[in-house]
Amino acid sequence: MTTTDRPRAADVAAFFDGARLTLARQLAGLRKSDLAELLDMSPTAVAAWESGAKRPTAVTVARLALSLGVDLGFFAMRPDDVAALSSTPHFRSLRSTTQLARDQAFAYGQLAVDIATSLEKHVECPDPDVPSFPVPMDAGDLFTDRSVTGGPGVGGPERAAQHVRERWGLSGGPAPHLVRLLENHGVLVVFSPPQTASVDAYSFDSRLRPVVVLNPVKHDYYRQRFDVAHELGHLVMHTDAEPGGRTVEDQANRFAAEFLMPAAVIRDELPKAMNAAAWQSLARCKERWGTSIQALLYRARRLGALTEVSYRNAMATLTSRGWRRSEPGLVTVLEQPSMLPRALELLAAEGISEYDLRDQCRVPAELFRTVTSRHPQPASPDSASPDSAPPGTAPPGTVPHGTHASPVTSLFR
Repeated sequence: MTTTDRPRAADVAAFFDGARLTLARQLAGLRKSDLAELLDMSPTAVAAWESGAKRPTAVTVARLALSLGVDLGFFAMRPDDVAALSSTPHFRSLRSTTQLARDQAFAYGQLAVDIATSLEKHVECPDPDVPSFPVPMDAGDLFTDRSVTGGPGVGGPERAAQHVRERWGLSGGPAPHLVRLLENHGVLVVFSPPQTASVDAYSFDSRLRPVVVLNPVKHDYYRQRFDVAHELGHLVMHTDAEPGGRTVEDQANRFAAEFLMPAAVIRDELPKAMNAAAWQSLARCKERWGTSIQALLYRARRLGALTEVSYRNAMATLTSRGWRRSEPGLVTVLEQPSMLPRALELLAAEGISEYDLRDQCRVPAELFRTVTSRHPQPASPDSASPDSAPPGTAPPGTVPHGTHASPVTSLFR
């Protein structure tokens, strides 16, 4: 630690935020005991710093920053404790990933909110507008509900999807660019960094902004759209639900299916039997609705268009052709986030550089680039320029403070 570092470390120590230490440790994928070992101190000391029971000295703050790869200022108090304001994230399966991996992924999502909140000191982004439509965890809702309006396959999750489509002014046809649609309604959508790729797409709500985090290695346009709709379902239906359960995940899948492929419209387009003409029909539907053939087949079975036997035979054909892992399709470019990338472009035009914004956020440069990028970041951090603003377009609701915000529903339809 140099002499010029001492005042900064002392200042940070005076306003040290234990929650920020927890965030930095989880971002690094470390347990308390791991960090304690790096510092040659006890896990009890680390726990005391994180809980706020004790404050580390200036020298220890500097060592923490060095060990965790963050700026000293990362530990300084923020206006909001993102972790305290956030709901428990919805991960797909609690069995397939470790708690450490889930903590690291959730910490990244919190960091994304932190960065967005910091940027919003200079730009106006669309206000959050995600309807709430709680669906109870009723075991009977796992199965086809034929007693409600809409016919077979319509229940609580389907009604929730219909409600959102109506609230957001969608027609009965295919949904538009989903990532941009969510951003226009105030949802922060980002790609996770490569180090958390073992965790599939996930979402959580916060009193600052709802968040969807997409997997960086799932390079499939059609399945990504289903992932986005699935996570939207969690944000709409499951604010207070226990994440990771079979019922919750089934409901989110049903929401996504109805949101992307409304039963009232798609039922007549689905095949009634599997033959050569049926596969051609499925290929057309895939491109028209922007969903995978697997999702279309599952939809056909749920809506009663295909029998169980026909569905299983079709899935066996997909397996034999290698399509369960990689289906053929015309669209190869993923839907890309643009809220934060566009914010950087607008601020750059006003003379505020990415470096200045990173310095304001006090977050590692690599993570800042990942959060504010339109594209999944490559495994090697050297492949991206730290100060280059990515090109492209963005939600029209993202504007510099002091300028007029165009209606966010008018440009992306």
